[in-house]
Amino acid sequence: MEKATNMSFVRCQAPDKMEPDKNQKGNMGMSRVGERVKEARISANVSQKQLAKKLGVAESFIADVELGRKIMNENMINRISKALKVDLNDVSMVAADDDLKEEREAKKPEVPSFKSGKPQEGTQEIWNQAFGSVLKNVPVYDYSFNSPKETKQLPVYSNKIEGYPADKVFYLKIEDDDMIGYRIAKGDIALVHSVKELDKSSIYFIEYNNNRMVRQIKKLDNTKALIISNSGSVKTETASIKEIKVIGKLIKLEITL
Repeated sequence: MEKATNMSFVRCQAPDKMEPDKNQKGNMGMSRVGERVKEARISANVSQKQLAKKLGVAESFIADVELGRKIMNENMINRISKALKVDLNDVSMVAADDDLKEEREAKKPEVPSFKSGKPQEGTQEIWNQAFGSVLKNVPVYDYSFNSPKETKQLPVYSNKIEGYPADKVFYLKIEDDDMIGYRIAKGDIALVHSVKELDKSSIYFIEYNNNRMVRQIKKLDNTKALIISNSGSVKTETASIKEIKVIGKLIKLEITL
């Protein structure tokens, strides 16, 4: 559906011979647009409802355009011209770029200003809070999984990273080539979703026989699973699910070139 831009205008008194200000010009332009659309629609014997349906917009939008309350871009004018089979595309039909720029500037949020290269009091805290809400320092672990070796920043959307809860993801630095057949090589960094159970065939970071490793795991049934590695040739081992401690599931890989 085409979105229309609401514009507000301030009325003020002025001498009779003074030129109309930009807001007044924009208002008059919108009125001319509305009049031309209304004339063309009536001539084509089309109701506001019918025209709105053809354009995929609300009937109220057409009414507001004809009353000079809404502004249209050139694309919408072309669509109306096509729908009514008339040529409405002339200069007087399109709102002036200056008017649109002026409105966009008025809607821009204020950006904290800095004097002499130093943040104003409280400004730095505002920026820290703002960026802290959209970026998260994700820890990078090695296989010991004791303490993070470093952190990497990732964007957070709706409290999620890559679709997973932001507090349930971490990076894992690959320490061997046991999964090179899956293009997971030593030195690569994998983004991991922290889980405790196997849910389907996937690649997991696990602890098995007192060793931590990255392996593909396939559940055979509710008690057994197939552990698969591929360092150039595929190796498999059947194990009890109870013997496999799941630490996380790999969801994304950053390859080191």
